[in-house]
Amino acid sequence: MERVLTVDVGNTTTRFGLFAADSAPELLGSCEFTTLSPLTCDEARVQIAQALTLLPGDTVEGTILSCVVPSLTDAWRQALAIASGTKPLVVGPGLKSGVQMKYDDPSEVGPDRVADVVAARATYGAPAIVIDLGTTTNFEAIDEHGAFAGGIIAPGAALGARSLEQAAARLPMIELRAPKRVIGRNTRAAMQSGVVLGEVARIDGLLDAMISEMGCATEPQVVVTGDGAATIAALLRHTATVDDALTLRGLALLWAANRR
Repeated sequence: MERVLTVDVGNTTTRFGLFAADSAPELLGSCEFTTLSPLTCDEARVQIAQALTLLPGDTVEGTILSCVVPSLTDAWRQALAIASGTKPLVVGPGLKSGVQMKYDDPSEVGPDRVADVVAARATYGAPAIVIDLGTTTNFEAIDEHGAFAGGIIAPGAALGARSLEQAAARLPMIELRAPKRVIGRNTRAAMQSGVVLGEVARIDGLLDAMISEMGCATEPQVVVTGDGAATIAALLRHTATVDDALTLRGLALLWAANRR
């Protein structure tokens, strides 16, 4: 059984997933670290070594990288090559996704978004809408023919909370959880209402607009992944499936499709 190490480098966190490589990859384990920037090849090698101590087994037959921080891509590519003894695949131009891209410039689509679309289409079919919560809140629309129709990129909830704390001298940093009521009776509750419930209202409103614009014969499946996915999904008006491993599984599928 071949095993593939998937690495998803985001602006805030870097996630590792170990998969049994197959047409339907099986997640064997995952872990998460803070994204270091700037980063040297040796520092990336240290994180890989630490990740492998947390994942089952100690060898991998292949690696694939998604990195949304261009300045870090080379360091991670070199580190993965040294750690695995194989040439890592890097999601970007030249890597086959098997998905038709209805984007003005497909090279602009972030590698994490490509992985999300590949995994959502393989797991849930089409049409579908993926909501990936992180530094940004990304919406990916998969039309009824399975093509990537485009999406939405908005500031994430955590970024909004940090902006409030940094820009307004009297506002504290808050925990991202839903308050008991919409109308806050103290500053923290009022901020939680604005940030968390505001994010939920924004997502619901944008979903309404996307579903209407997509005009599919059947209602798109809504899939939520990323930071706080379960919390946000439980508050939505729309029925949504939480899939914490969506991006990592998409990377494993991309590796399987491009390994040769």
